[in-house]
Amino acid sequence: MKNRYKILLLGIMFNVQCSMLNVVNAQNAFQPGEQLEYSLYYNWSFVWVKAGTATLTIKNSTYGDNAAYLTRLLMRGSKKADGYFVLRDTLTSYVRADNLQPLYYGKRDIEGKKRKMREVWYSYQGTNCRARQQYVHSSGRITNKDETRTQQIYDMLSIMLKARNFNTAGWTKGKRINFLMTDGNGVSKQSLIYRGKTNVKMRDGKATYRCLQLSFVEEDDGDEREVITFFVTDDANHVPVRLDMYLKFGSAKVYLTQSKGLKNPIGAQIK
Repeated sequence: MKNRYKILLLGIMFNVQCSMLNVVNAQNAFQPGEQLEYSLYYNWSFVWVKAGTATLTIKNSTYGDNAAYLTRLLMRGSKKADGYFVLRDTLTSYVRADNLQPLYYGKRDIEGKKRKMREVWYSYQGTNCRARQQYVHSSGRITNKDETRTQQIYDMLSIMLKARNFNTAGWTKGKRINFLMTDGNGVSKQSLIYRGKTNVKMRDGKATYRCLQLSFVEEDDGDEREVITFFVTDDANHVPVRLDMYLKFGSAKVYLTQSKGLKNPIGAQIK
C-alpha cells in the first residue's frame, strides 16, 4: 500500500512536466506569477479516493549571473493517504530567462521515514551540455555522476517550461517526441506520442476543455507500454488539465483544480 501512494504522487511530478511537451510560440506560454493546483484520485475497489495534491509556481529570480525563472513543485499526500504513507516532496528548478536553458535542479523527498536529495548542476561549453549530478540516498550514501551530451539535457521541471513553447501545427497522430532527461541519478531517453485532439470534462463537471492528448510510453520487455495519458489545453497557455495513469496495481487521475496568474485568457474552455 505504501508503494502505491508513493508511485501515484510521484506521477504528478513527472506528468505535470512531460504533459506539456507540445506547443511553440515566439514568446513564452507562461509568465512569472503563474500557479497551478492539482488533486490526485486513486481508483480503489471501484471508488475514486483523493490521494494527494500538488502546487506548481513560477517566479522571477536570478542564478549566478543569470536572470532566471524559479519553478517549484510542492507535493503532499492527503490525510487519508498519510495513514498509509507520508509523502512530502519539493522540486526546484532554475532556468535562464532568455532561452530557458536549465541551470539547476533539486528534488527533496520525504517518503515515510526516508529522506532523499537529488541535485543537478548544469554547465555549457560550445554545443555540449554537462550535468553534474548528486544523489543523497536515504541511508546517507552519496552517488555522483557527471555526464555530457551534445543534445540538451533536461530535468522534470525545465522540460516543462521549454515544452510549453512547442508548436503542434502540422502534427499528425502518432508523432513521437524524444528528449533527454536526468533525475539526478543518470541521464535517460524519454518519449511522448501525440494522440490528437479531444474534449475533456473536469471531475466537478463545471468545465470542459478542448485538449491536446499525448501518451508517455516506456519499454517493457521489448514492448512499449502506455504509462500516462496527458490532456493539455489547446490554447495559448497549454496547461495540463487531466492526467490518466495506468499502474500495475490500478489506475489514477490527476485534475487541475485551480489556476492563477496565467499569461493568456483561457481560450480552450468550452463551458
